[in-house]
Amino acid sequence: MKWTQRRFNPNTLRVEQVPLTRREIVRGVLLRTVGVLAIGATSVWLFDQVFQSPADRARDREIAFLEGQLAEMRGELVTMEHAMEDMAERDDAVYRTLLGAQPVPEHLRNPGIGGTDRNADVRGHIHSEEVADLKTRIASLQRAMVAQSKSLDEVTEMALEYEDRLEAIPAIQPIRAEDLNRMAGGWGWRFHPIYKVRKFHYGLDFSAPEGTEIFATGDGVVVKVKRLYNGYGRHVIIRHGFGYETLYAHMSKSIVRKGDRVKRGQVIGLVGSTGTSTSSHLHYEVHKNGEKVNPAHYFFNDLTPKEYEAMLAASELETQSLD
Repeated sequence: MKWTQRRFNPNTLRVEQVPLTRREIVRGVLLRTVGVLAIGATSVWLFDQVFQSPADRARDREIAFLEGQLAEMRGELVTMEHAMEDMAERDDAVYRTLLGAQPVPEHLRNPGIGGTDRNADVRGHIHSEEVADLKTRIASLQRAMVAQSKSLDEVTEMALEYEDRLEAIPAIQPIRAEDLNRMAGGWGWRFHPIYKVRKFHYGLDFSAPEGTEIFATGDGVVVKVKRLYNGYGRHVIIRHGFGYETLYAHMSKSIVRKGDRVKRGQVIGLVGSTGTSTSSHLHYEVHKNGEKVNPAHYFFNDLTPKEYEAMLAASELETQSLD
């Protein structure tokens, strides 16, 4: 095949078929090739800009969805962080303060984490920094939640113990105020009615008619029920826990047994004058961690402030005791 080109011959004044030189052939081929490629590339670019394939459209929808989810997660994370901060503040400022506990140390409430870059797997993408920041904050929130969970477990245990402690404290009078004749003997140095010597009186004497009901002053377990012909006579000891014990002496009758669990306000016996006693009364003692303490300091559940002050003053008068 010969490569020719129609050209005008000025000598013959005619259009003739003239063979092309090798250079003209190569140049023509190259020009046509470049033209075709340029037209093809332009067509592809225009098509890509104006038209999208189904795969491209699906990809764009997926990217938009993920970006929306990322923004939503960021907002929810902020809400959870604020909630955790509020919970931690109430834990330290309210719960632990009411229970008399120390606040959780900062290094335990917000423990740090060391080591290499834990977000290396998300680097190198368009949203890498945002995703890495979210992962770091989520990890920090998770550690704070674990610390807060442990703190709440401790607070719950303290609250339950605190409730038991309140029930265990001997906080009422062992005899109803309307059943009392008088506060016959208080805490401190007293003149003993039988031995006729000045002796320290480690309790309170409540003068009341024989048969008057005696109440447990706090929840506990009866650890001793005994009758003596001197000393305390017929008496009961209740162990309340948390270091508290109470003793009720000179009973005419005890209506509990050793091992019985009793509640505050439950009748445990009747007033009498057994043992070393000169008249019908209840000798009442409070022991704290093995030491005898003034029972008057614990009568705060069933007395008004005025009644409590009057009772406390009467208990401190140095008079003759009844035992």
